Amino acid sequence: MAEGDQITCDVAVLGAGPGGYSAAFRAADLGLKTVLIERERVLGGVCLNVGCIPSKALLHVASLISQADAFREHGAGFGPPKIDLEKLRAHKDAVIGKLTGGLAGLAKARHVEVIRGNGVFRDANRFDVTLADGGTATVRFETAIVAAGSEPVSLPFLPDDPRIVDSTGALALPLIPKRMLVIGGGIIGLEMATIYAALGASVDVVEMLDGLMAGADRDLVRVWEKHNAPRLGRIMLRTKVAGANAKRDGIHVRFEGENAPDRAEIYDLVLVAVGRTPNGRRIGADRAGLTLDARGFVPTDRQMRTNISHIFAIGDIAKDPMLAHKAVHEGHVAAEAAAGRPAYFDARQIPSVAYTDPEIAWTGETEDTLKSRDTPFGKAVFPWAASGRAIAIGRDEGFTKLLFDPESKRVIGGGIVGAHAGDLISEIALAIEMGADAVDIGKTIHPHPTLSESIGMAAETFEGVCTDLPPARTRS
Repeated sequence: MAEGDQITCDVAVLGAGPGGYSAAFRAADLGLKTVLIERERVLGGVCLNVGCIPSKALLHVASLISQADAFREHGAGFGPPKIDLEKLRAHKDAVIGKLTGGLAGLAKARHVEVIRGNGVFRDANRFDVTLADGGTATVRFETAIVAAGSEPVSLPFLPDDPRIVDSTGALALPLIPKRMLVIGGGIIGLEMATIYAALGASVDVVEMLDGLMAGADRDLVRVWEKHNAPRLGRIMLRTKVAGANAKRDGIHVRFEGENAPDRAEIYDLVLVAVGRTPNGRRIGADRAGLTLDARGFVPTDRQMRTNISHIFAIGDIAKDPMLAHKAVHEGHVAAEAAAGRPAYFDARQIPSVAYTDPEIAWTGETEDTLKSRDTPFGKAVFPWAASGRAIAIGRDEGFTKLLFDPESKRVIGGGIVGAHAGDLISEIALAIEMGADAVDIGKTIHPHPTLSESIGMAAETFEGVCTDLPPARTRS
């Protein structure tokens, strides 16, 4: 590409994360000439390169280590794991490489032109792109889809030191620390705590709120806390970091709050996982006339249109929750709307998953939120202590919960805590979208013995017909 080249297209997509590449591919499938602008050297964005995919590759390794340790009690003992960091990094990178290579092939097959560089609006119909090779280009478009994502929130009072990392730095596996501090008790922080604890680190967690994994019901989180109490060090709720000093022997961290230690603690690695902020202020939005809210999100309507009708925004930059699967759905909506189709974002639910050990997954309404609104609901819980499959694999600590509208008996929410909860939650998500009620689910024959049948049994429990639990108490 020559210096100062101008490219014209029907649709220009800024950002090639899951939402961005999905939007670009869908637009191309609909016959629109599409350009995809990505500042990194490969497609996939944060999720594929330094987020959900590499973390899951490492969480799988962590799970195998934990399972091997647990099954000593069941007559299958293994020696302590020998961690080869170089091979572990290579495994993670191979997973990423396989997927990014596949995306490049999909873009080529659809004739999507990929421009590698940092794009910002020049005006409402052009992007200026600083190319990765140092040149510049201008992309003129009829329609734009902004999928520029988000970035980790930093804590400016912490020292600039390589031993203080964000999630990207932690996934690079710089070392296996003896002591590690995770600042932030959300999903990202606890997933990383799971990985490093399995690799042999002593991990403390500090969270300024009064609970971990905000958004999940407290009964789900309590199972996780009980299961992980022997694995982790201190979990300091209602506590925050007051300051830190980088010294030769480690990062000296001072705390304040209800559960703060009396003196500074020394850590070999500190992970800052206190949330992410949208990149709305990094794209030259004002030059296109785009409206931003106070947090830097780009507000949209149900078609993902911004205040400029031919510019759409999707994914992390558009609104919470910052989840890849939400961004993909939004990307399809935006591409179809750009092609003149009557597409709208009208999802009844967006599932969330913490890929910790045990996993926690929930979707639709949550029990805590319904209670806070004084909204009537019905509830049924099936404990995995009554699941043959859960007992057989030594993972009966969890449960499956369904929430129902008390009048229609339709499913309005649900949560699962236990092994493979993230894989199981899809049935509840589909039930909410399809308006299924307890009878629909309970009378659907689930395979036995599986963890998935716990969903059917929870529905049977709500109807009072579950024969795998003690008989329902009759009302006199």
